[in-house]
Amino acid sequence: MEPIQQSDNIPSLKISVSSANKKLIKGVITGALILFMLIPTVFISNLVHEREARQQQVAKEVSSKWATAQTLAGPYIYVPYKKYVEDAKGYMQESNEYFWILPDNLQVDGKINHEIRKRSIYNVLLYRASLQDKGNFIIQAPKGIDMNAIQWSEAKVCYGISDFKGIEERPVIRLNGVEHELSPGLPNQDISQTGLFAPIPLQAEDLSKSLTFSMDLKIKGSEQLHFVPLSGNSNFSLQSGWGSPSFDGNNLPTERSVSPGGFTAKWVFNKVNLPFNTLLTDFKFDLNSVAFGVSMLEPADHYAKTERSVKYAILFIGLTFALFFIVELTQRKPMHPVQYVLIGLALVIFYTLLLSFSEFVLFNVAYLIAALATITLITLYAWGHFKSWKSAGIFCGILIGLYGFIFVLIQLEDTALLVGSIGLFIVLALVMYASRKINWYGTTEPA
Repeated sequence: MEPIQQSDNIPSLKISVSSANKKLIKGVITGALILFMLIPTVFISNLVHEREARQQQVAKEVSSKWATAQTLAGPYIYVPYKKYVEDAKGYMQESNEYFWILPDNLQVDGKINHEIRKRSIYNVLLYRASLQDKGNFIIQAPKGIDMNAIQWSEAKVCYGISDFKGIEERPVIRLNGVEHELSPGLPNQDISQTGLFAPIPLQAEDLSKSLTFSMDLKIKGSEQLHFVPLSGNSNFSLQSGWGSPSFDGNNLPTERSVSPGGFTAKWVFNKVNLPFNTLLTDFKFDLNSVAFGVSMLEPADHYAKTERSVKYAILFIGLTFALFFIVELTQRKPMHPVQYVLIGLALVIFYTLLLSFSEFVLFNVAYLIAALATITLITLYAWGHFKSWKSAGIFCGILIGLYGFIFVLIQLEDTALLVGSIGLFIVLALVMYASRKINWYGTTEPA
């Protein structure tokens, strides 16, 4: 009797093991396909970086012909003097030295007008700035220097500017109401590498006197407009119609207002919060440590958002494949691995659609177009395989929810991790609920 009973149970056992093995093997293959389909996303990510680099290259080419980022420093006065030092043999050696006089007060008011130039499919943001500088110097000399050795007649007023191509009108500075035309060049490069100067013969009698100045400067540039507060007390005020500024440098505005219609910003400095005074004999300061300003950049965050969406590719592909796997088990309509590959390719092509459309339209519109195209394609493919509008509708609804969820994550920054974690927990709960009735071992439940 026992051998007969064993032979009756063996076929049932083989069928059960075979069914379980099929599901296990199909699950392993599906998981391997998920990992396999992540390979194309690496190339998509490289393509995003390539397109972003191309956009930056085009912007750099246009900027180099217009004018590059501008950094302005000044005005300041350069004064040379003779220094005599006795050498070891008792002879007096003469050397040429100099010192700088910085403004005691400086007020800069600027208005920035932006221009957008189109090159190929890219927009390049440029600007023109009208600046009004005014203030005063207190003429002074360092202690310990022979007053007779100071060459007051060789004094020069200087103004540092990083790109001469940006000067649009003849630069003139008015000192005590007298105009002095500025010419290219600087007597030395200790403070600024490039700039303008004008000779201003001074006299020893000018010591301790105030020398007022004013100048109007019209310049053009791209990307950035920076200033160096070379003054004892200074105020900088900027206004522009560009609604997406980025205030940078080591000093943020003390006052600012930003709206879609433009921005205003104000910086205030005094003798206490600057690492130098108004009389310098040796300039050993890093100008970048006190430089400040504003960046005028065309927002190109569609590349960053596309890159962020690519990072969620494993979520797109994994959940979509898991959904097909569960549906094919519940409806007993198995799918071939090639069909999974085709679905995976549709999910990957979503990113190329998103990248290409975002270069022509707003990112949100591009995302909508790419998502609708992908959802429609996969939904129709699901209907063609399962021959059920109900199953196709389930796929459509879940994909809409998934793409909507990822879109929200892309827009978030600080709370993306929190929202993403909660969303993944909910997704896992739904997957567990949907697969609760699947008989993974394939055994026959007792009646």
